[in-house]
Parts: sequence; C-alpha cells; structure tokens
Amino acid sequence: MSSMKPLYSAAQVKSGEVKAAKAKSVAMYELMLRAGSEVFEVMRHQYPNCKRLLVVCGGGNNGGDGYVVARLALEAGIEVSVWQSVAKDKLSGDALTAYHDYLAVGGSVEAPDFSKELDADCIVDAILGTGLTGSVRADTAQLIEYLNHSGIKIISVDLPSGLSSDTGRSLGVSVKALHTVSFIGLKCGLFTAQARDFTGDVHFRGLGVDDEFDKQNTPKAHLLTTVSDFAPLLRRNKSAHKGHHGKALIIGGHQGMGGASLLSSQACMRVGAGLTALLTHPDNTIASTIACPEVMASSWQDKTSVEFRLSQWCDCVAIGPGLGTDSHSKRMFDKVCTSEVNKVLDADALNLLAANPNRDNQRILTPHPAEAARLLECSVDNIEHDRYLAVEKLYGRYGGVIVLKGAGTLIFDGKHTYVCNAGNPGMATAGMGDVLTGVIVGLLAQGESLVSAAVKGVMIHSLAADRDARHKGERGLCASDLLPHIRFLAND
Repeated sequence: MSSMKPLYSAAQVKSGEVKAAKAKSVAMYELMLRAGSEVFEVMRHQYPNCKRLLVVCGGGNNGGDGYVVARLALEAGIEVSVWQSVAKDKLSGDALTAYHDYLAVGGSVEAPDFSKELDADCIVDAILGTGLTGSVRADTAQLIEYLNHSGIKIISVDLPSGLSSDTGRSLGVSVKALHTVSFIGLKCGLFTAQARDFTGDVHFRGLGVDDEFDKQNTPKAHLLTTVSDFAPLLRRNKSAHKGHHGKALIIGGHQGMGGASLLSSQACMRVGAGLTALLTHPDNTIASTIACPEVMASSWQDKTSVEFRLSQWCDCVAIGPGLGTDSHSKRMFDKVCTSEVNKVLDADALNLLAANPNRDNQRILTPHPAEAARLLECSVDNIEHDRYLAVEKLYGRYGGVIVLKGAGTLIFDGKHTYVCNAGNPGMATAGMGDVLTGVIVGLLAQGESLVSAAVKGVMIHSLAADRDARHKGERGLCASDLLPHIRFLAND
C-alpha cells in the first residue's frame, strides 16, 4: 500500500504544515517562497512562450503565493499584471510581506477591471485557498466567471478557487484550471465529484517538508493511479487448471436486457475467472451462447440449475445487471442474499436492496449516485454534496465494501477509503457498470479479498477505458470496447 498517494483534509494540511516546517527548521515565509517558485516553474514548463501574465491574488496565504509568482515572473522579464481582489489593508503576515517584495522589484497592482478584454497568455489563480467552506461571495463569483470566460489558460495555486478542498464540490462557482499545483499534502477534494471539471492536471510539490508532514499525519484516503497500487494480482502456478481460478456465477438479464448480463459475463472471463456461468431469462440463453460460447448460460427458471449453481457450484456470485425488479427477480435476489458465498450487487439488485435493507459483510455494493441516493433515502445532491461521507453512510447501513461510482470513484471497506484517479467522460454510457460488476466478481473468483477485488476491479475497469480512449477517443466509447484492454491489464 506504500505506493498509493495519501490524501488529507484541509484542516490537516493547515495545521500540519506549521508543525512539519518547524520540525525541518523552515520558516513559514520560506514555505511561501517555495510554493510560489514551484507554481512559476510549472507555468514556465507548461507555457514556455508566455510573455504576458495575469496573477489574481486574494487576501490569504494563497494570495501571498500569487505575489511570489508575480515577482518571479517580473524578474524573468515577463510582462506582469496583478489583480488584487481584496483591499490592501486585508493583507497581513507572510502575504503582506510577499506583496511588498513584489512592489520592491517594480511591480504594481490594480483592482479587477471587467470593462476591458484581458490581454494575457496565462492566468495564475491565487484568489481563494483551502479555508473556503461556504458559497463564494457574489463579487468573487463575478471575478471567477470573468476569468473562466476569458478563454485564457489558467493555473491554480493549491486548488482552483471556489472548490471545496475536502469534498471536491464547487461552492457556487469555481475556477476552471488546466493545471493545479498543490502543496505539502494532496487534498481529498482534488480527485472526486466536480473537482474533475476544474482541477485539470494536478501537480504535487512537497516544498521539502512533505516527508515530515506524512510522518505526523494519518491520511483520510488513498489515491490510486495503477492496478498494482494496492497489491499485485495473485500469481498463478504453472500447473494451474481452470478449476484453480474460480467459478463465478452471474445472475441477470431479464427479457430484453440480456446484453447487460452478457457484458458482465464476458468481463468476468477476460479478467481471468476459470469458469463463468450465467443464469438469465430463457429468451437470452441461445443468444448468449452464440455471442460467447465460453459462458455457460442457462435459464433462471430451471430450479435445479439455480439451486446447484448457487449452493454447490459457485465460489462467488454477482447479481443485478439487467435483472429487473419483478417477483421472479425478487426471488432470485432473496436466494443470493441468503447464500454463504461472496457477492457483488449492482443495478436492479441495489434497487431491491433499497426496498429491503440488510447488512452483509460478504458482499460488494457498486451504486452510482442515483442508486446510492435510493439506498440512503436521500437526494442525489445529498450524495454528491460529500461523497466521502456518503460512502461511509452506505457502509454503516449495509456493511461489506462500498464502491461509489462516478468521477473519482470511491471504495470504502469500513476502515480505509480509496479514490480512483483514472477513467474518462467516455465511460458515461450504457453497460459500463455491467462490465465493472463482471471484473470485480471475476477477481473474487480468483481468490482476491472483497476490498482487493473492489479496488483492483475499479482500477482495471477505468484504466481499460483510458487505454481505449487514448487510441480512439472518448466519444463513442462502448462498454464492450473495454474487454480486450481488461485482459491486457489483468496480465500487465
């Protein structure tokens, strides 16, 4: 787990940076100088042809970092304009020192002027820091909207102004940056919810004190970037046969919904399950056999087959893709709930669970925000308001391992939260969740633990989508396009 990146709350970073700097004998103003220097270096690297720079500074330390950037740019011969969003008498401490240092090299400041078109190659956003919790004030919101509509490339200091550093939601309006330079400890809110729309590429800079900070603080979550961040996939013996790699059962595919369960079954095979069986509506069995003969498809109306597969044959079961919610679907759901094997519940199985809540620590739930809202009897806005809190509430009510899907998918096992930093907007299409269900149950079949299957499954699924999008683009990405990439990643 050491390869995962730790994520922290804003409060942890605010108090922890002082303690870490003290332990390393680094003055706080020196930290500000280092932060401004790192932002400047990122700007020079990303936009080497920048000749005119606009730095927009607020009143806190975030604004102080901006004044450091402005001074460095001025000294490098760049034409610099600084907009000061607060009155000078609002500046204090290190931010005031940075302001005076900028003036000392010939810099000047002015109030934001919305009456003229901006003339800059790049903008540095240093307006609001991590302390913002309520909605952005009207005057600042107007400024942020103006910058966003300018069409000029924006680099944000620490986090885009207007974004919650803890939850990733936009507090009314947020700066839409192409790059964000974050310091000392990565903030939880940079990687989930609406944050994906605003942060652009996130660059981490420890400022020489992050090692001490990490020692002194326990992460709130962990950021995943590769499949092996959590742990490598289980190795296979050279003498292995199909029975050594698990028997996965998938239940789903009501009349007219056979594609959902077939996608799950194919994903289960492609991730490496030894044997995959599908119980589905009788209308789907022939089509499933033709489309994928390796999947053992049979009718869920065959009571003998259902009892054998569930009670004697399978090592794990996934239920929900295309399941439906009628009386027959409910009977299948009830049978799975009383089974002793590890389970994955998705789609209609989650809707049935919401109507009949129960706890089970032998299962993985994979809700999207609307399903999560039904499970918690709240609105989707409540879920997206604080996804970290939502995933904990889901665990509190239902147990097991929770996978809260969406931009920056969260995985919570009751002790640790993991955040997926992969995936792309092309995944917002039918069947993607069905494929994820198949990947996860396929990993369970091969002996992965519940949390390991959930974490690795989410990462394989998202990285598969990214691999395909890199070659063919995000638009038009289909769930079945992920299958060959899933196989590649399971063997990488």
